[in-house]
Amino acid sequence: MTIPHTFIQELIARADVVEIVGRYVQLKKGGANFMGLCPFHSEKSPSFSVSPTKQFYHCFGCGKNGDAVRFLMDHVGMTFVEAVQDLAQQYGMQVPEDEASPQDRARAAEQKQKQTTLTDVLEKACLAYKKHLKESPRAIAYFKGRGLSGEIAKQFDLGYAPEGWRSLASVFPHYDDPLLVESGLVITGEDGEDKRYDRFRDRVMFPIRNVKGECIGFGGRVLGDDKPKYLNSPETPVFSKGRELYGLFEARNALRDAGYALVTEGYMDVVALAQLGFPNAVATLGTACTSDHLQKLFRFTDSVVFSFDGDAAGRRAARKALDGALPMATDVRSCKFLFLPPEHDPDSYIRSFGQDAFARYIAEAIPLSRFLIDSVREGCELHTAEGRAHLASNAKPLWGQLPEGALKRQLLAEIADLVQLSSSELNDVWQGKAISSTRTETKSYKKNSSPYTPGKRYEPKPPPIGSDRQGRRQPASRSDHAARLLLANSSAWNDLSHEEHALLCDLPQPHGALFVWLEIQQHEHGPQTWGNLREGLRDEAFEGLALKLMSGLEASPPPEPIDPDATPGREALNELKALLNLMLIDQLKQQETEALAAAATDPEALERYRAINRRRLELMATKVT
Repeated sequence: MTIPHTFIQELIARADVVEIVGRYVQLKKGGANFMGLCPFHSEKSPSFSVSPTKQFYHCFGCGKNGDAVRFLMDHVGMTFVEAVQDLAQQYGMQVPEDEASPQDRARAAEQKQKQTTLTDVLEKACLAYKKHLKESPRAIAYFKGRGLSGEIAKQFDLGYAPEGWRSLASVFPHYDDPLLVESGLVITGEDGEDKRYDRFRDRVMFPIRNVKGECIGFGGRVLGDDKPKYLNSPETPVFSKGRELYGLFEARNALRDAGYALVTEGYMDVVALAQLGFPNAVATLGTACTSDHLQKLFRFTDSVVFSFDGDAAGRRAARKALDGALPMATDVRSCKFLFLPPEHDPDSYIRSFGQDAFARYIAEAIPLSRFLIDSVREGCELHTAEGRAHLASNAKPLWGQLPEGALKRQLLAEIADLVQLSSSELNDVWQGKAISSTRTETKSYKKNSSPYTPGKRYEPKPPPIGSDRQGRRQPASRSDHAARLLLANSSAWNDLSHEEHALLCDLPQPHGALFVWLEIQQHEHGPQTWGNLREGLRDEAFEGLALKLMSGLEASPPPEPIDPDATPGREALNELKALLNLMLIDQLKQQETEALAAAATDPEALERYRAINRRRLELMATKVT
């Protein structure tokens, strides 16, 4: 879906960031701005500032900042398109879809209205199940027997579906309403309408919510030994078990506080862990953890720990999770695998050994790289050529799923060592190239070929006289320099922090608008070549700026990396990160000056100054290598 940049600018101008943020954060007027406790990190004194004039928020403690769209993405976990659509709906604006016909737009509007109606139906059922729980001593005894408090039951909106075939008929007067079937609450038999009955009967109920907090389905567990023990809502227009995670809405703040997500295997694991001091747990809904699941989690945290039983079934589940994790395993993300003793689940382990013991178990979880190696070498006799060849064959499809980066290259080297080949030889084998009669060692390159010295701060410098890059027009400012680096290496956008994104997008025009446009392109299309970006720039207000910065690129492509094992684009990324580090430091210096000036009349300004100063010193100590 392509959303015109002009519409996004108009939407952000119309949206009130104070109102949007205020729904999630308690704000108090402080001078020209509003202040509150930052929702992105734990703090006791408010350092989170929201500016009604700039329509921008900024935390002086952790550095998070942005506009209303960015807040919905970072805090609520929406995608860029979801955040734009949500804001547009709130402010009565219609999101234009350039390539959609009137009929397509009408169908999309009808589908959106149906989804809203279905979530309303499901919310009504949720309230009814909560009421039935209060009236069922048997269901209450079940939850109490699992060690759950009334407070945790309220937090997760736990409920109970009574015995009987049509208990929902007392909740929905029109029991024959097709929406009850479409929402998954009611099943229709093959013999006609008289065979309608409730899907969930005599089960404790776990509402499943999307990242906006809307009820989109249910999981139900029997109180006795009936089968199936767990029953989920079916696939509906609002619920897809391959994309949703139980407990994500409830855990969204805890994920940021803890610094990682704990992915478990069931509803009770999530609720029990929240009761026992691990509110950052989520669960898949009877399916393996997919890349879609991880994509949602990585909106809230860069670290995921999978928790599995230590038996054969747990190992099989972990192997499937590995497949889902590999395409998402960039150099700035962490995926680990935890295997509990076969006789324990997380709940029983914590009750037996305590929170600290479980926390140590998590800290010692197996990194993705090691689990991948363990998986591919299983059953391979590495003391034989055949066994090593078998390992190479096992590793090829898994390694190929990893995104380009340092992790992928390091794993290539590890696998190559195990099969007693060099990295280039193993790569040749995987690509089906003929073996050269002369073995070439790939690690014979000059060790100090990189222009970056570890431990030294890096100030971007112009290329040598006579080089390809020297022949092009040089950037006149740091903003120009950053824009050219990103236009030539758009994949680098994914490696930038939220703080760096916000810095670029908040720059004065036309640079700020160009970076906002680049972010939209990245969200909608992923990394693109300059040629593709060039086509999308036509008729944009900042087209001239981009063309001036990129003049000569088509005629003179960048040289190949000197280091044969270097990640493509790594030099450009290092240069960009160093440049942004300097820009952030300059920005913080200005904010320090403003905070000191405000301290005379604002008692909290001095604390803001200290927080800004700490962040600036952290950045100045950052090493770019």
